[in-house]
Amino acid sequence: MEVEPVEPQSLKKLSFKSLKRALDLFSPIHGHLAPPDAESKKIRTSHKVSVEYGGIKSTANQPPHQVSSATQDPGPSNTLALPGPGDSKDSQKGGPQNALVVGPTMPSTTPNDTGFQSKSTAVVSASGSSERNLSTSALMERMPSKWPRPVWHAPWKNYRVISGHLGWVRSVAVDPSNTWFCTGSADRTIKIWDLASGVLKLTLTGHIEQVRGLAVSNRHTYMFSAGDDKQVKCWDLEQNKVIRSYHGHLSGVYCLALHPTIDVLLTGGRDSVCRVWDIRSKMQIHALSGHDNTVCSVFTRPTDPQVVTGSHDTTIKMWDLRYGKTMSTLTNHKKSVRAMAQHPKEQAFASASADNIKKFNLPKGEFLHNMLSQQKTIINAMAVNEEGVMVTGGMETNLDYQESSLWNKFN
Repeated sequence: MEVEPVEPQSLKKLSFKSLKRALDLFSPIHGHLAPPDAESKKIRTSHKVSVEYGGIKSTANQPPHQVSSATQDPGPSNTLALPGPGDSKDSQKGGPQNALVVGPTMPSTTPNDTGFQSKSTAVVSASGSSERNLSTSALMERMPSKWPRPVWHAPWKNYRVISGHLGWVRSVAVDPSNTWFCTGSADRTIKIWDLASGVLKLTLTGHIEQVRGLAVSNRHTYMFSAGDDKQVKCWDLEQNKVIRSYHGHLSGVYCLALHPTIDVLLTGGRDSVCRVWDIRSKMQIHALSGHDNTVCSVFTRPTDPQVVTGSHDTTIKMWDLRYGKTMSTLTNHKKSVRAMAQHPKEQAFASASADNIKKFNLPKGEFLHNMLSQQKTIINAMAVNEEGVMVTGGMETNLDYQESSLWNKFN
């Protein structure tokens, strides 16, 4: 059995990453991680008083010299005098003093102000100007982690089990009106079901191999299907029959997608090519070639990049539909990219592989981070709803529900 190579990393680097991840995820959750500190409490109390009641002091009508002298008033403020050499002389002459400047601090979560805050702070020394010869220490907020925090959702429950196919269900598509959905199977049929009751409404036959891809148009009364028989068919849902077939693929067709604004259909298959078709004329507009293996996932956008494809060659390619050329190639995955899902509202998408689920932004395709998955299997399908919840389906015939940072308000 061939073992996959592992990128070598030092023990120090791994320990640091593990410590940072644990700190980012769990440190704000616990309430008491350190004994109370009287000095910290005093500083926080002083700052709170200044924030809450500092606006009461009216300094708008005072001359500039009076305002500057008012800041040295020993009343409640956000500075705490520290002893230093020559302080007694400077205080008598009204000269500069050493002060501890308190930065912004989040409100305490406990009545005694002893708990940790949601944002930790770090003390950073800063040197004053040469003219005043001040030495201050500012309490600066630690930069928040970019790692998104998952949002808990109630677990999903099985609503209904629908049976009727005689083979594996290889593709599913939902009508834009949410009244019915269709399924394509290895038994070479397409079945249309009522979404509310789960009742079988219609069975369509025409493919001679398993149906691997389905798409329902929101602009026309058309449904498109693709299968291992190299065929791409257009079904008229008013007549319930095939009205067009798109010929050109040299092997099985694994995926298809409809452009959101123009009458264009995109299909990808085992011939390593993503083909662009004119829906009306059945003509092939482009053959997007560049992958070295099966194209098994594709989605389209109204703006550049208009086409994004994922392949078994472990790469994701972004295409310019006007010229049929590659704009960029993403090589972040180590294994086959079997599924992709675009966020319905935000400029981002996720891609699934056997190694991980990764998140990229659009339009540049910059890698953002990995999305942790509890599904230890090869992911073949994924989808995202309007609420930002992502569902993935894998080889073990189960569904893995997970809330991803990509679909939360992660920025």
